[in-house]
Formats: sequence, C-alpha cells, structure tokens
Amino acid sequence: KYIREALDGILMQKVNFHYEVVIHDDASPDNTQNIIREYEKKYPDIIKVIYQAENKYSKGESAFQYYVDYLIGEYIAICEGDDYWTNPNKLQKQVDFLDKNPEYIAAAHNVRVINENYEVINEDLHPYKIFHEYIFKREDAFKLKLPSQLASIVYRNIWLNLDKKIIKLYNNCKTNGDQKLAVLLTNFGSIYCFKDVMADHRKITSHGTSWSARI
Repeated sequence: KYIREALDGILMQKVNFHYEVVIHDDASPDNTQNIIREYEKKYPDIIKVIYQAENKYSKGESAFQYYVDYLIGEYIAICEGDDYWTNPNKLQKQVDFLDKNPEYIAAAHNVRVINENYEVINEDLHPYKIFHEYIFKREDAFKLKLPSQLASIVYRNIWLNLDKKIIKLYNNCKTNGDQKLAVLLTNFGSIYCFKDVMADHRKITSHGTSWSARI
C-alpha cells in the first residue's frame, strides 16, 4: 500500500552523486513484488532487489544478513517500506555534511510521525520528539536513546571493513534494530542531528500485521 511512496521519496532526491536503492522483499504475499518489479524495470541502473522465496522474518531470521553484502556505497541511508522522505535535498545535505566533517559517523534529522490517514500522531504516543540541532553521542546510545527514526539516518558504510565476527554478533543480537545500530555506530563517532523535518514515519495503528498495529 505504501511502497510507491517510499520509492518515490528516494528517487526524487536531487544529488550530484550516484546512488543505488537496495530493496529486500521478504516474500510479500500482496502486490508489493509486482510494484517493485515495475520500478526495477524502469530504473535498472539504480534499483537492486533481493527477492525471498519464503518469509524469513516469520522464522525469526533477520533480513540484515541477506542484504548486508549488497551495501557497497560510501554512505548508507535507510527507508523502511511504510516510511518516506519528504525533502528532495535530504540526501545531498547529509552527504555534504559528512564529507566536510569526517569526525561524525552519521547524520540524522527530525521526522513527522503520522498514522495511516496522514494524521500527525501526538508526541506523547511515540519516542520521536521534535528537537533542535544537537550531537548524539555514545553515552546517549548506551542510555537506550535514539538519534531519530531510521528513515532520517545517513551513515558511513562501516560494513565494508568491519570484522565478520562483529557483523555476525550484530545480526544475532535479538534487540530493537534501530537501538543496536545506534550503539554500534557511536563506537565510531558521534551522530549530528539536524533540526530539519525531512521524512515521514508512518505508524499503522488501526489494523493489519505491522508492529505498530500489533502493540
């Protein structure tokens, strides 16, 4: 239902560099694969897809292990399938910052949190409060705080040179995905958090099998 919006938010980015879109489809039972194939055909030099024949998540397997070897760019940005980027200059702004500030491992920004009807969700009901620009440090991650929601993060590609044992430990760590990423990244540097709101994070609250709906 939302995959087109996620892909369009990525493909509208105005950048002066080449980027790839790596999509992991975990054997979607709906029309998602057909939509992905449509985009794959239209943007063959940009979109790279990993299609699973059977759903791995239902077996307790992390999707990360199936796509980590596809992450070969200098930087990595994240956008889950029901979120979307809203600012066409998002990637360029974050990459420019990281190019100029090598001491930072990542850059993040504010997100707007909405429900399936595009209504803004009250801040009391989610952890992603609007903030002013600040620096997210290792001690923040160890207090189980988050720099922002995953759709906001662009980080240096640590996976290319990280010890395989560390990657395996990371993959097998059964905890919240954005939490363990924040802990791992801040071992390599701080995360600069822009005040700009450049993405929408969607929480499906009324129906379906999404994590948000279930809780």
